[in-house]
Amino acid sequence: MRSTDVRVVGASLYLIPVQTRVPLKFGHETLTSAICARVRVRVRDRKGRVAEGWGETPLSAQWVWPSSLPESERRAELQGLCRKLAGAWAEYDVSGHPVEVGYRFQKDVLPDLLSEVNGERQRLRGPDAEPMPWLAALVCCSPFDIALHDAYGVLHERPIYALYDADWMSADLASYLAPAAGSDVSFDGRFPADYLAAPRVGSLPAWHLVGGLDLLSRDELTGREPQDGYPVLLADWIARDGLFCLKVKLRGNDAAWDYQRLVRVGELAVAGGAHWLSTDFNCTVTEPGYVNAILDRLVVEHPRIYGMILYVEQPFPYDLEAHRIDVHSVSARKPLFMDESAHDWTLVRLGRALGWTGVALKTCKTQTGALLSLCWAKAHGMTLMVQDLTNPMLAQIPHVLLAAHAQTIMGVETNSMQFYPEASLPEEAVHPGLYRRRAGRLDLSSIRGPGFGYRLEEIARVLPPATVACGEDA
Repeated sequence: MRSTDVRVVGASLYLIPVQTRVPLKFGHETLTSAICARVRVRVRDRKGRVAEGWGETPLSAQWVWPSSLPESERRAELQGLCRKLAGAWAEYDVSGHPVEVGYRFQKDVLPDLLSEVNGERQRLRGPDAEPMPWLAALVCCSPFDIALHDAYGVLHERPIYALYDADWMSADLASYLAPAAGSDVSFDGRFPADYLAAPRVGSLPAWHLVGGLDLLSRDELTGREPQDGYPVLLADWIARDGLFCLKVKLRGNDAAWDYQRLVRVGELAVAGGAHWLSTDFNCTVTEPGYVNAILDRLVVEHPRIYGMILYVEQPFPYDLEAHRIDVHSVSARKPLFMDESAHDWTLVRLGRALGWTGVALKTCKTQTGALLSLCWAKAHGMTLMVQDLTNPMLAQIPHVLLAAHAQTIMGVETNSMQFYPEASLPEEAVHPGLYRRRAGRLDLSSIRGPGFGYRLEEIARVLPPATVACGEDA
């Protein structure tokens, strides 16, 4: 126990709708709008001092809960779980460092809440009702967890990334993590700060997302494209933002289309001066030979484009325990990164045994979980990336800070400026380098102050009324 420990004593949830300017396709679904869950938590330390912190995450039902169920049904369920979480966090009588409290909440409370939600679904829709997945529960929990970390930094008047060491944490990483069998890794006496870059980098290379419906050439224009001053064609994005990193969304069930898409994007990248590509199959591939055949053909027919592929992201189903596919043949060709599969460090450990070589971290799986997965992966020689959930507004700031401290393979994915740039105008006025890519990079110099350095008091954001307020926020 430390005098610096905190517990959550109040929580408020705000739901902010955002609309895409162009559709974003990934996997079998297309996103045209989203609800962002913004959360304020109030914390108290053992001396009675109080502070508040903020967190935010888009509730992207298409990503967290891929399904044939109506998106409106899934979206409503996610919002319902967020409401339950506000009450659960406000009543959670556990004190500690945010990593300690966040970890215990995910072990002690979140599974029961998810079971409650799924039990209600069965009662209302019958015993065969499709359950909400764990990934969805993590995303709903993440803005509360992020806000807890922010509040802790605000209370102690320090940036949160300065508070992940032995001076602030009572338990070392061995309390949370176990090394891979047969390795010489030990987490005794180690803390997250031992695996984080300090000081953080001041700018990051920005990865642009090439969605499955994004237009590549003028002959694809229909005249119905938005006339809002932002680019529509990939070449125009590359030129405007000086991009040199492109992430290509693929189908994973249409090899001919995937191959041609990679070639076309690669040719546009070469013509525009972009250097790096990554491929994202969004969990739709069922066997390694599909990916291997595309890569093997590409290295023969387009060796330059093959050489530009920095890594391959999540081709296979995200339920890693149910689909234990040996992927060594893919990672022998290119670095292979877990994304949807990497819910927590235990699945990173399983993925490494199956042949995955890297981890794509996301703050939307909680700040606590991202830090623990980062530490486990780095300790075992795995490479890191930080991937986007099309994070607008406040969600962008913890996202890019994680990348700035993680020492990723190359920068950070960031695409909210492609799909809903107007959503972040109040935040952009204070942090201009975070919501507009210049010379292919994001500028983090505006982030300063305690917690996540939001500088919230300077942001002219008018929030809707709180959807729910619990504990001392009620």
